[in-house]
Amino acid sequence: MLLIAYFVWNPFSFRWGVSGHNIPPPEGYHVYGLDISHYQRRIDWGKVEHATINEQPLRFVFIKASEGATQQDTNFASNFEQAGQHGFLRGAYHYFKPKVDAEQQAQNFISHVTLHVGDLPPVLDVEEVGNLTNTELQSAVLMWLTLIERHYGIKPIIYTGYKFKLQHLSTPVFDDYPYWIAHYYVKELEYTGTWAFWQYSDRGQIDGIKGNVDCNIFNGDLQQLTTMTLQREPQAASRRWHPNQQ
Repeated sequence: MLLIAYFVWNPFSFRWGVSGHNIPPPEGYHVYGLDISHYQRRIDWGKVEHATINEQPLRFVFIKASEGATQQDTNFASNFEQAGQHGFLRGAYHYFKPKVDAEQQAQNFISHVTLHVGDLPPVLDVEEVGNLTNTELQSAVLMWLTLIERHYGIKPIIYTGYKFKLQHLSTPVFDDYPYWIAHYYVKELEYTGTWAFWQYSDRGQIDGIKGNVDCNIFNGDLQQLTTMTLQREPQAASRRWHPNQQ
């Protein structure tokens, strides 16, 4: 995702550095996965299907779908289809822009992403504050989450950094959503709250993907991850969405 840019603006938000690049994947976890976007260019999914981390197979992939009100990832459709065909639990994420209307951002994601039974919940990637106050940012984020949950019938996942959540999304209402924490190059998390996913590195090397890729773990076993997926087809997907619908 785009946490490198966020680190440049907020240098104490994440603990990472050259000395931390060789930290191995966290021990004690068994369900590993990736998140990707068009930055990974063309992916050899046949090789990725057989890749491992800590001698464990990759189980899930989150794929960038959209950003702001109009941008859509050019490789999303292909990556989403290929991930499913190669046996991964797959999910889609939206990069949130604080200067853009939250309802329009929700519509952008919905118009681009069709989820089915067995897919992971939608993800909101929140990394920027812009010129919003905390109250304004929280209101906008909650609007997106509410509209997406209404449409797909499942609570979305919030992805953000450890410090960012503490500083900007620490109100109790967000504790109702699964949390995907970005915290790089540390052996153990400092975050003491409940979390579902941990993005522990942005420099993974995976056979079938050229260059670096984000690596993640799920805080549970494969059965628990499967339980998180959509258990029924989203009813709202069959009707035209409108931001003011009740």
